[in-house]
Amino acid sequence: MTRGPTIVRVAPGGGGSRGIKCCCCRCCECLNFGYLISNHGIIKLAEAMLGGLCQSLLVKYGMSEANSIGSAFHSFLTTASACLLTTSLLIACYVLSSKTQQLIRQSIFECLFNAVACFLYFSASSYMGVAVNLYLYHKYALVNMYAAYPAMTAVYYIGFIVGFLHGADAFISYKYFRGVY
Repeated sequence: MTRGPTIVRVAPGGGGSRGIKCCCCRCCECLNFGYLISNHGIIKLAEAMLGGLCQSLLVKYGMSEANSIGSAFHSFLTTASACLLTTSLLIACYVLSSKTQQLIRQSIFECLFNAVACFLYFSASSYMGVAVNLYLYHKYALVNMYAAYPAMTAVYYIGFIVGFLHGADAFISYKYFRGVY
């Protein structure tokens, strides 16, 4: 008696919890919410939340001082906006499709984006730090309740943290790209 070919089925990758648990079943299993609690997902969420915090602080407290700070304000706002948009799109793609997560993480895009974002955040934070201390500190020392200086100082400190997160993400993505993960 001869046997036919053996068929092996592989469960879809991605692991974690897929969909939303409702009572005794799962709904919307097409969504990959397990990504959000993975190590990579937590890093991406931290990048997005801190980038959004920087952007909102810039818009709320920095717009009135944009002429004083000069191009440092505009360069940081551009960096925060571009990186926040791209990171948010990546998170949305990864949550909507685990297959997309595997394909994009295996490509060089994630590694290059994070390396460029790291460089942009570090350079924009350095430039903002110099501009804030040169142009806003004297107003802070003279004017009572001057909120722009502490807010812009927080922005460039948080910018260094986000730059570090993007750098760590670039390193992890490079290891994943090379298959060393």
